[in-house]
Amino acid sequence: MPDLANERVDHRFKALPPDAEGLTVGELSAQRRNLFTGGFTTPVLALSAESVEHNLRLLETYAERHGLAFAPHGKTSMAPQLFDRQLEHGAWGITAAVPHQARVYRAHGIARIFLANELVDPVALRWLAAELDADPGFRFVCYVDSVRGVELMDEALRAAGASRRVDVVVELGAGEGARTGVRTETGCAAVADAVAATTTLRLVGVAGYEGEVPRADSERVRAWLHRLTALAVDWDKAGRFADAGTDEIVVSAGGSAWFDTVAEVFAELPVFSLPVLKLLRSGAYVSHDSGHYRKLTPFNRVPEEGALEPAFRLWSQVVSRPTPEQAFTNAGKRDAAHDLHLPEAQVVRDGRTGEIRAAEGITVTGLSDQHAWVRTAEGADLEVGDWIGMGLSHPCTSFDKWQLIPLVEADGTVVDYIRTFF
Repeated sequence: MPDLANERVDHRFKALPPDAEGLTVGELSAQRRNLFTGGFTTPVLALSAESVEHNLRLLETYAERHGLAFAPHGKTSMAPQLFDRQLEHGAWGITAAVPHQARVYRAHGIARIFLANELVDPVALRWLAAELDADPGFRFVCYVDSVRGVELMDEALRAAGASRRVDVVVELGAGEGARTGVRTETGCAAVADAVAATTTLRLVGVAGYEGEVPRADSERVRAWLHRLTALAVDWDKAGRFADAGTDEIVVSAGGSAWFDTVAEVFAELPVFSLPVLKLLRSGAYVSHDSGHYRKLTPFNRVPEEGALEPAFRLWSQVVSRPTPEQAFTNAGKRDAAHDLHLPEAQVVRDGRTGEIRAAEGITVTGLSDQHAWVRTAEGADLEVGDWIGMGLSHPCTSFDKWQLIPLVEADGTVVDYIRTFF
């Protein structure tokens, strides 16, 4: 397993202090530098240490309260240090979307992986077969959503000489016009029959993603979840899972927008013939955000359960103030998520005094590759050299722009560096 603390700091990592060149990440962490006075250059993305810890604890408590297991989607951060923290806070395993992600997980010792996709690449299946054969403790589950996909998996695994069967769940599509998944219960049964006819795959459950329900609202999401759970109930009664030889039934759903509805419907599941793993897969919670997920998080609907905290802040420096109404900072599309919403100016750190104040009358209106376009209202206090702290929207496209992210306490002390692997 790679020792991330022994990786050397150098020019590969944006914003880190030039005088830290040659130090290990562990050595730099031990110096506990200040984000603002410790030699960091702008732009620099920071994660709040307190908010990350709060969010980890909140979902752990939520899952325990509702009798859920959870495998947070690792594609959000691709950060093994955060995976370890999630596992320490009760996660069953980590969800992946593609083989590369699963390889990163295994390289860092993740013992349980849920791949929320059908896996038909023979090279990836050969790698998977070798991983399963080499480690009896490795648990892997993935989607199947077509008879042809089952055939391809079976062919590749037999060609690889796999000795362990691969656990699969049939993916029920979220409706016409949705993304992947079998569209009908009859189609799901055909896929399950195809799995049963192989010697390389084992049917262990059903799954899907309610976030793709067309025109999603609580009623439509609940209706689709009832279809998913009814499929599991019917197949258990028909003996499909017992015949496959599994010792537990997996029922999985739950992105970051509707996990409260998932919890409600999963709580209605009857007693099965085998233990049931009710697996939630929300991933964005670990950092949350200041835009898209702030608006759609289920905690807005159930405030008595708690609230997530945005952990990202992108610090960018004003490099031009050409008019009283316009300013430009040195962070752009290469640094900030912009696929859902533009960054939100939240605070200003005065370039003269170091004082931090609210970003009143300051709005980000656009991004170039390396500039943020900032509109300033009359009387807005902003000059060249000031730092603007920006909130970001969409964790998945925030993490992927940074390879080493300072983890910062409220007073600006950097206590660790989060390494990402995209």
